[in-house]
Amino acid sequence: MGDALLQALPVLLLGGLLGLDVVSFPQAMLARPLVGATLTGALLGAPMAGLLCGAVLECIALETLPVGASRYPEWGSASVVAGATVAALTPHPSAIVIGTIFGLAFAWIGGESMVWHRKLIARVARPRLSTLATGSFSTVAGLQLFGMTADFARAVALTGLGLLVSGLVAPVVTARWGESGAMTDAITVGIAGAVAAFAVWKVFHGVQWARVAVAAGFAIGVLLVLARQ
Repeated sequence: MGDALLQALPVLLLGGLLGLDVVSFPQAMLARPLVGATLTGALLGAPMAGLLCGAVLECIALETLPVGASRYPEWGSASVVAGATVAALTPHPSAIVIGTIFGLAFAWIGGESMVWHRKLIARVARPRLSTLATGSFSTVAGLQLFGMTADFARAVALTGLGLLVSGLVAPVVTARWGESGAMTDAITVGIAGAVAAFAVWKVFHGVQWARVAVAAGFAIGVLLVLARQ
């Protein structure tokens, strides 16, 4: 048990840092699924598997438009769970699909946990409203540090829960999975691509030359893929 916790510690810390990056600090885009899943896969010795899973989740995450206090999935720690899952299952044909499912599930759970975190901050700040109104540095700094610490702990706990559930459920699923994962991978990538295309179109369809730019980018991507065959 001690060895398992020691091995999981770097992944838990990464999940905490990426969960913190979503809102609290430093908002450096490290929490994007493409980055988070790739980093986790590299940490566990499967960088390409993490990259592929992260790319699929990134296509779906493009639909998320976090504005103000709106509710949205928490992709940081969820990407770590997905990356760890796919790294553990590689090269099983179900790896990308199961990693994506766990990533989506914990992105939703993480989004709900962010709402609880905001309510906690409000509860702690309410008795200090009078000193906040005066611009007290110690009060503002104390609340900021409390919020960041609580957010880090939230993300670490969520990552730990994800690793635990993945470790228990994924082996059961893979034991019943067929040998060929080509069709399920194709379906997963197709759904993610459709979501990404709709998200890009929704944001940029009114921009001049957007259609030409998107079509050109798609054509270049296809040519690059064909060139590698």
